[in-house]
Amino acid sequence: MDERATPRPTRRLPDKRLAFFQGFLREPQQVGSVIPSSRFLERRLVKISAVGAARTVVELGPGTGGTTHALLRALPAAAHLLAIEIDAHFAALLRGEITDPRFAVEEASAEDIAGIVARRALPAPDVVISGIPFSTMPDALGRAILRAVWAALAPGGRFVAYQFRDRVAVLGRHILGRPDVDVELLNVPPMRVYSWRKPR
Repeated sequence: MDERATPRPTRRLPDKRLAFFQGFLREPQQVGSVIPSSRFLERRLVKISAVGAARTVVELGPGTGGTTHALLRALPAAAHLLAIEIDAHFAALLRGEITDPRFAVEEASAEDIAGIVARRALPAPDVVISGIPFSTMPDALGRAILRAVWAALAPGGRFVAYQFRDRVAVLGRHILGRPDVDVELLNVPPMRVYSWRKPR
């Protein structure tokens, strides 16, 4: 296969742990951990979400972009990755670093997913991946985000949330049903990965 046919994401910068930790200090309720995801968690997310077969992927809460880079490496050449990040500093960092034509970032709330996808004229997402911490937000907001994600997903689409606690599963019980659950121990802290498949 001609490698030139596949867009390549900009090379990941050496170490963003300091920027991530500063983000946690600025808005601890919006950042789920004090350090970014491990490469082991990134690989598990790519596998569970089946990003390699997706046309449109939405990432909620990309932070400094560790998971974003992993998703771009797995994403098909003609697909799109839309990141929705509420933190202005993280959103600006991602815009400045990632020049991959498949990628776009919006500074907004995850609750606005449907409107953002529609405004950008993207197909309904096949995958939504969320790193936002449902355990630190008001329950009403958490449920509103889950309803918005479920409504925006394409039939047969996947919602994948990686979380330190089980709040997303509790909030989503009556909206999404029971999730499949994986655990990635090779991450600090160990992370639960919840996934749901929307009926066709």
